[in-house]
Amino acid sequence: MGVNLQHKIFQSEKCNIHYWHRPGSTSKYVIFLHGAGCDHRMFEPQLPIFDYSYNLLLWDARGHGLSKLASGDKFRFDDMLKDFLKLCEMYGIKNAVLVGQSMGGNLAQEILYRNPQLVSKLVLVDCTRNACRLSIIERFMLKLTKPILYCYPWKILIDQSANVCGNTETVKAYVRECLSQMKKREFIEVMMSLMTCLREDETYRFPKPVLLLCGRDDRSGNIRRIAVSWAESDPNCTLCMIENAGHNSNQDNPKAVNRAISKFLLVNSQETPMQLD
Repeated sequence: MGVNLQHKIFQSEKCNIHYWHRPGSTSKYVIFLHGAGCDHRMFEPQLPIFDYSYNLLLWDARGHGLSKLASGDKFRFDDMLKDFLKLCEMYGIKNAVLVGQSMGGNLAQEILYRNPQLVSKLVLVDCTRNACRLSIIERFMLKLTKPILYCYPWKILIDQSANVCGNTETVKAYVRECLSQMKKREFIEVMMSLMTCLREDETYRFPKPVLLLCGRDDRSGNIRRIAVSWAESDPNCTLCMIENAGHNSNQDNPKAVNRAISKFLLVNSQETPMQLD
């Protein structure tokens, strides 16, 4: 990746978690949490934003990339949360900036909800809202999600997922590569497990500043549909729509995403300006 990342491994909840660390000169941490079916590489375009005062951490979440689950083990959202907390304990992390895409954004929201002392700011990239009231149609569709996914041949499901995630052929090829390393059952387990972090608490508001990024062409679930109302309902949430980008907007249009992240992290801050390509 060209930013001197150190590949490391820690053991958590019966899974060897592979992660990448670039030490910084201060206590500031930025932790990247990738989307379902992807891996740490999806954030390659964002890493050059951060100068060497920042500690950077990326991982392959359990069941993804190099962090393989043992045969017969199932992916559980709560286990992934425990993995994150163990990583924070290992490095004594407090007040980190979390950058989460899709599933990683759901995890980031849950971390802030349960452990707000660990978070300074969130950057949520193309993810749905954990705390919202679902429509009758949305509830009905959630119940049908598992049987519908199992009806699709795995190759077709991979291709359709890739087409939803990316506008560019490069991003589509990346998603196909990542998903091809998983089994259909594993991918469906991940998708269904994400529903366990949803809660109908319309009164919840973020206690920390949040940047919500959404690809203008995002066709995944209700993400684009609810983005504006989500930001308008929460005074701590700022929305930036990313042009010419699908569900993986940070890969489709990294310049626009990097510009938005850099601006957001410097708001009300005395930090040294970041380096943009």
